[in-house]
Amino acid sequence: MRTLDTIRKFRLSDSFVEPYKTAEVPWGPLGYVTFKRTYARRLSEFEAGATGTEEWWQTCRRVIEGMFHIQKQHVVSLGLEWNDNKAQKTAKDAFDRLFNLKWTPPGRGLWMMGTKFVEERTGAALFNCAFRSTQDIDRKGGYIFSWIMDALMVGVGVGFDTKGAGTITIKEPTYTNDTLVIDDSREGWVNSVHVLLDGFFHGSNVPRFDYSAIRPEGAPILGFGGTSSGAQPLIELHDNLKALYSEKIGEPITSVDIVDTENLIGRCVVAGNVRRSAALAIGEHDDIRYLEMKNDQEKLYHHRWGSNNSFNAEVGMTYDWHAEQSQKNGEPGYIWLENARAFGRMKDGVNYDDVEVVGFNPCVEQSLHNAEMCCLVETFPAKHEDYDDYVKTLKCAYLYGKTVTLVNTHWPETNAKMLKNRRIGLSQSGIVQAFNKHGRRAMMDWCDDAYDYVRELDIEYSNWLCVPKSIKMTSIKPSGTVSLLNGSTPGIHFPESEFYIRRIRFSNSSPIVPQLQKAGYKTEKDKYSPNTTVVEFPIHEEFFTKGKKDVSMWEQLEIAAQYQNYWADNAVSVTVTFTEQEAPQLKSALEMYETRLKAVSFLRYQDTGYEQAPYEPINEEQYKQMSANITPIHRIETDIAGVGTKFCDGESCEI
Repeated sequence: MRTLDTIRKFRLSDSFVEPYKTAEVPWGPLGYVTFKRTYARRLSEFEAGATGTEEWWQTCRRVIEGMFHIQKQHVVSLGLEWNDNKAQKTAKDAFDRLFNLKWTPPGRGLWMMGTKFVEERTGAALFNCAFRSTQDIDRKGGYIFSWIMDALMVGVGVGFDTKGAGTITIKEPTYTNDTLVIDDSREGWVNSVHVLLDGFFHGSNVPRFDYSAIRPEGAPILGFGGTSSGAQPLIELHDNLKALYSEKIGEPITSVDIVDTENLIGRCVVAGNVRRSAALAIGEHDDIRYLEMKNDQEKLYHHRWGSNNSFNAEVGMTYDWHAEQSQKNGEPGYIWLENARAFGRMKDGVNYDDVEVVGFNPCVEQSLHNAEMCCLVETFPAKHEDYDDYVKTLKCAYLYGKTVTLVNTHWPETNAKMLKNRRIGLSQSGIVQAFNKHGRRAMMDWCDDAYDYVRELDIEYSNWLCVPKSIKMTSIKPSGTVSLLNGSTPGIHFPESEFYIRRIRFSNSSPIVPQLQKAGYKTEKDKYSPNTTVVEFPIHEEFFTKGKKDVSMWEQLEIAAQYQNYWADNAVSVTVTFTEQEAPQLKSALEMYETRLKAVSFLRYQDTGYEQAPYEPINEEQYKQMSANITPIHRIETDIAGVGTKFCDGESCEI
């Protein structure tokens, strides 16, 4: 068998790529700007002395070549057959369909696939999300939370539970005169939190922390990019954890303590310049202290914004209290873990093929085992003319997802789960647009037939790669930034309205802002955030029939249930919006759909009252007036890389 460093890298030919350099990309109204702002990497990363950032054809090439090189490494290193001619044919089709935005990797894949960080540091950067149970906190102590922190700092969204509550008694740490110089790295920060928490969980030694090696505020961060926050967020985290647990010595750890610990870590990660984070807490349905955590306004604003909070719902339970809470603030979310263990697609009946499910990722489209991660891929059925074309795209998307499961992370227990489960999440976005283009009944037929096709693909490719078949393969993610690229509605959700303003925020120093101003886009100073510019983009929604304010809560629930029945063997991520008149019906809705869904959350539809809201409905005349002043942008020149994406990119998952 050959070693990895002797395997020649997979490359698409220059002659194949050449025509795409000048080909027109079918961008959505915000597509090109979103791409340059978010996913375009510096060309100097790949070629010494190069200037500027990637154009779309270069990103597509990086992604496809990185994807097929991972396959080639796996196959050749195992002494299996690699047919380069066959691989080139498949790769070219995948490139073309990606270039034409019929499918995309998740945002993390667009940002990280084919980079040195993945090749040299950790494959974890390619995965969207993970789940970590606290049930073994009595044995693993602070490592549980250091794992969560490590994942968040790599950019992975993390779900976690409160099952460790009551399993340990908080102890007085043994403070010593030894000094721990905290390394200026992700590993250094994570290790310090591990050591500190072990002091309270096990009564072990806690040294003095020396922060002098941490780079100063404003220094550049390599790998993920951005600038350093300095040591202050870590110092504050250590102080906050000491304050939290010092008052509880001699008491059992509670569910609230567990969530507060993660939330304080999330606060540090965001302040430490990962920019955003995503976390989901899953508690018990009768744990009222946990379910009311966010009623404490002072702690909410300090750190309890650090997770979206859900609970493990039980079929047949009483939903009165929980439905009342959902009407107030959109939480808690509802997760039926037993449904996730018992079912794949609902139409296939009870099978318990995934019995070790203990939680979900932050956007709740992927059921997960403890310490397991997931990789998502998006397809856009409305961007296809017929089913035959769609399944060709689905093959490319499947191959991307399966390929990422061949990559190892730096966590042994995670690798053990991934090597066995090979879980992926083939998703669809623009679903409402697909209904309007192809018909709702036709889309259910597409889903049913395509699911069988994906299962056949998985048998074929798993046998070739000599890996287990994927335990589950399909889901519906909420989407977000990725769906903006080709102008699709996000996931299963309805558009805001036929005409609306979409506002996107940029740093005042972004070189993109002057180019947008020159093109005629309206910009103004952000009224809520310093050093930020708000840019307004007028949008006309394609294939429009109804918007969020027009669709009933019941129609949204039924669409989600149909997709859980015909497509998603993992889960459907859906936030159901409801009106003031529908609010009293939430309890009945939960009782009617508790056997047809695996997860759901609710949010009252109302005007936010905020100026510069992300979405603002307008009429056709306003849209035409705004559009008349705009010159389309075909090229943005900048040496500043995109901001990247840090987790599953749905806005509903962000904390």
